Amino acid sequence: MFSQVENCGEIRAAKIIKIQQMTATPVVIVGGGINGISTFRELALQGIPVVMVEQGDWCQAASGALSRMIHGGLRYLETGEFSLVKESVQERDRLLKNAPHYVHPLRTTVPIDSWSGGLINAGKRFLRLSERPARRGALIIKTGLSMYDLYTRQHGSMPRHQLNSQRATKQRWPDFAGWVKCSATYYDAWISQPERLGIELVNDAEQANPQALALNYVKLIASDGETITLQDTLSGQPFTLHPHVVVNATGAWIDRLNSTLIPGRSAKKLIGGTKGSHLIVRHPRLLAALNGEMVYYENQEGRVCIMFPWFGNVLVGSTDIRIDNPDDVICEADEQRYILESLKFIFPQFSINDSDVLYTFSGVRPLPASDSTLNGRISRNHSLILLPPEAGRDYSTLCLVGGKWTTFRRFGEQAADKVLNLLGEKRRVNTEDLAIGGGKNYPADEKMADWVQRISQQTGLGNARISQLLTRYGTAAADIAAFMTLDADSPLEHFPEYSRNELRYLIQHEQVQTLEDLLVRRTPMAIGGQLTQARVSEVGKLLAAELGWDSASSAQHLQTTLSRLASLHGLTGLYPTHLNEGPLHVSNE
Repeated sequence: MFSQVENCGEIRAAKIIKIQQMTATPVVIVGGGINGISTFRELALQGIPVVMVEQGDWCQAASGALSRMIHGGLRYLETGEFSLVKESVQERDRLLKNAPHYVHPLRTTVPIDSWSGGLINAGKRFLRLSERPARRGALIIKTGLSMYDLYTRQHGSMPRHQLNSQRATKQRWPDFAGWVKCSATYYDAWISQPERLGIELVNDAEQANPQALALNYVKLIASDGETITLQDTLSGQPFTLHPHVVVNATGAWIDRLNSTLIPGRSAKKLIGGTKGSHLIVRHPRLLAALNGEMVYYENQEGRVCIMFPWFGNVLVGSTDIRIDNPDDVICEADEQRYILESLKFIFPQFSINDSDVLYTFSGVRPLPASDSTLNGRISRNHSLILLPPEAGRDYSTLCLVGGKWTTFRRFGEQAADKVLNLLGEKRRVNTEDLAIGGGKNYPADEKMADWVQRISQQTGLGNARISQLLTRYGTAAADIAAFMTLDADSPLEHFPEYSRNELRYLIQHEQVQTLEDLLVRRTPMAIGGQLTQARVSEVGKLLAAELGWDSASSAQHLQTTLSRLASLHGLTGLYPTHLNEGPLHVSNE
């Protein structure tokens, strides 16, 4: 990662100075994925002076590699995790209400190959007598969906499921494989920009509590039992804190951080992560066939896979592979072949090849350590492991194990309540009905045109531009539009859908430190398959100007970014001296 940065911004510098002046802090959260962010928000809203650090960018690792689903946990019924299903349905519906700018209902179809298949094996799996995967027939699926409807009626608001005959299924899905005998439909939800929701949670917390400080690109490097040593990875500058509680929210890195916090001691293994890889595919026929729906299907071996529309392309996934080293995981060539073969299993008439893959992403699910021989049997539930002070370590360590995107609010709430108890504090603010970022005062469909017209009149920007900003940022579009009109603005030369001041706002207000932050996490440029070499170069120059980099530093950073885009996401291209307007391609080497 780029290391020589002359100017990280006045806001960042002020935060570091403020932390350096602290003699002690009640809570330090290490890990800026969605669960760490949620815990930070919960504690900040209670008035706690909490510090959160993340060695990379917010939601950079597993929290940025999710399937983009906010789901009620239908398949957890099969493993008997009923409380997780209940919690997931509740939290899914809260997100639909609290983050309506990014979380949307998703009609889902399940293709089925038989009416009674899998009954015996399903019973064995439920009773923990077998871990062998098997395809599920209509009776099993209908039973599960009926139970799911029960939870939805009690704790949610989605329509009930439907079981569709072979004729109805073929009429709606003429391109399904011949083995499909019927289908079921139900509703879940999806999230359009999860990384943006993460940064909105951070900003909401800091705005609510000036004593709450969040810094990305800061790594915990040592502990002497009383203090912890942090290092700004951009400048190399170290500083120390004396915490009362350390929250280990590093996900797949939990065991590694614990070994740093308790040097020389053998700690119990808490994490047994599995890697999940996904593809973004450009295929107009497949996109048209989906027509806004998700297909939730079993591949040849009975593993559940998904595909649904994504920014004009199709998101397809995923894999589930045990992995020991969570650093810079990538979608390997054999995983890509596996996913494409699974896709062809349901749509055999479509020719979908490596050349149709625009983007790949992969992350490690922070699942609890397990002896299960089947990864799909490892619980997706979350738990809190408290390591109380002991000889050689004065502070408590609270480890956040497991969890999934849908339930991040509840997990953060539980973690914060545990920390509050350790501090002798009480909860003041409940977040169940608290809107997030651009979801605040989000207009209903019938009032959206009035909202757009009002902001257009206030800023002088056209209705179409305000509507575009509303889609991207929710009601935060009002502040962004106002910022954009403070100085002369112009569209990007190579990407006119964005303007220079729009990106300047993100850089200045959303802790952007690298070009990758801007391309991959603050905007959907990369995952949307929208990057060209010229666009990357132009955005890079704008970022360099904002952060005060010299030409040599800017060129080095651009080279690093192109290398990371190629290695982590399958995007390859020439350096900026050989620009062209074609899209960056996936490498199959």
